[in-house]
Amino acid sequence: MNTEIPKKQSAVQLIGPDELTLNTDKDVHNVGPYQILCKVEAVGLCFSDLKLLKQFSAHARKGVIKRGIDESILEETPSYVPGEAPTVPGHEAVVRICALGDKVEGVTLGDHYLVETDYRWLPNEISNASFGYNFEGGLQQYVLMDQRVITSPEGHSMLVPASEKLSASAIALVEPWACVEDAYAMGQRTGIKTGGQMLVIADEPINEKLFTAFIARFGKPAKITCVSNTDTFQNLGIELETAVDIASLPDAAFDDIIYFGADPANAEALFPKVAAAGLFNIVQCGQKFSIDVVTQVGRVHYGGIRLIGTTGDDPAESMEHIPADGEISKGDNIHVVGAAGPMGVMHVVRCLCQGVEDVNVYASDLDDERMAILNRIAKPLAEKNKLSYTSFNPAKDTCQAAFDYVALMAPVPKLVAAAVKSAAAGAIVNVFAGIPAHVNGEIDLDAYIEKHLYFIGTSGSILDDMTTVLSKVEAGTLDTNLSVGAICGLNAAVEGIRAVEHHLIAGKIIVYPEITDLPLVTLDKLNEIVPEVAALLKDGLWTEEAEKKLLELKSA
Repeated sequence: MNTEIPKKQSAVQLIGPDELTLNTDKDVHNVGPYQILCKVEAVGLCFSDLKLLKQFSAHARKGVIKRGIDESILEETPSYVPGEAPTVPGHEAVVRICALGDKVEGVTLGDHYLVETDYRWLPNEISNASFGYNFEGGLQQYVLMDQRVITSPEGHSMLVPASEKLSASAIALVEPWACVEDAYAMGQRTGIKTGGQMLVIADEPINEKLFTAFIARFGKPAKITCVSNTDTFQNLGIELETAVDIASLPDAAFDDIIYFGADPANAEALFPKVAAAGLFNIVQCGQKFSIDVVTQVGRVHYGGIRLIGTTGDDPAESMEHIPADGEISKGDNIHVVGAAGPMGVMHVVRCLCQGVEDVNVYASDLDDERMAILNRIAKPLAEKNKLSYTSFNPAKDTCQAAFDYVALMAPVPKLVAAAVKSAAAGAIVNVFAGIPAHVNGEIDLDAYIEKHLYFIGTSGSILDDMTTVLSKVEAGTLDTNLSVGAICGLNAAVEGIRAVEHHLIAGKIIVYPEITDLPLVTLDKLNEIVPEVAALLKDGLWTEEAEKKLLELKSA
């Protein structure tokens, strides 16, 4: 690139909890031998940015890296900003490389790349390192990366090459679309964790023959801890430990919990004992809870816990109803709750464009204005793909359908409870919205178990999800720009974050950092600001041609 690199730049910085500032005098760092300087082309604003905004140093991804990299490398990286250090948010980014250290390999000066956010091999005390959290993100004009930081132990770079034929906005939006992709594509554990820790609680008699067959079929844990008077486990060849009661057991310690019974207090007490990515199997043995049970719905999303059950006495029956993944199936009635928000639009579009036959997509939202915008996007897609699409406002309309798939866009436990009631037998309930891990909800577990429902939930995405979505965009089978609702320059990015906070705009907000004087503007108002750009929208939707004209007119 021949573009001259300035010494100073503008950047949005988070300097404390709920303290955002626009710094117009931030240094543009020179590259070290292993470092990469990138010009930021576009950034999508995300609801996840608000969690960092509110929590700042307490956020799970703002912590100090504990292992996985030499500390000296971190000391050489000025964009590493853990703890109380000011950070630059913005993790939905596309960048163009404008300077390289002499030891950098595998990336090309002048090319542009999609940024993968999640550095899962660099753990901190709670979570892991991430671009836009404890490493500075994209809400600045230039961002510095170190190749030793952004390369996984397997040798995969977190800079993903992107086609020059795509708009920057389309590439930047691959990251949130990848989070949507992960929510459907993530594989589910369908057996006992081999070598894991199992807890068995028996309020009802255990059928020894069935339990032995269950272990033989689904895998052996390293140890079984038992709160029971039974001798069922003596001949399994597995280490056995007996506990006095549930309260004496450590939290988040058991990969598989098998509960024989239906005592609401015991079920509630067992949820905290499930380890991250653990499986809680409730075997009711013909009994009923008879009341709603306090359930850790927040940990479905952030802890990856899974809940299964059977009305009978065979724990194997519960396992048989675990889906291989969270994907939709032919003929499904799909309900996207909160469908007209930025992420809900993506779920609706994905379901209509996934190539799954005969699905019926139901989109509900309380905001009629936002729903009208979604309908403008979704109805033509449904007609094109010969699928059924129905939208409704649940405050005004009723829908009698039983749903085979429910995707929840609002972090509200009562919506999870409502999804259980409206679900058809064998349905998946996708708790996509980030209900905080410590938040519980009262759920009709009798209905959940009798109908063989399955809660799923994911946080973030992996590199495979990013490349899957990017390949769809490059092939023309998915247009991520369908979700753009507004655009702005860097000077208006703080206003954009506040708009996300208060749900003021339907669709995603795209920030163009190289532009300084573009206010936050929704696409329907674009004609008032830059009519030449508005003229290049397609049916009111953002396009590559509109972006090119905007950058031509407004770039500094």
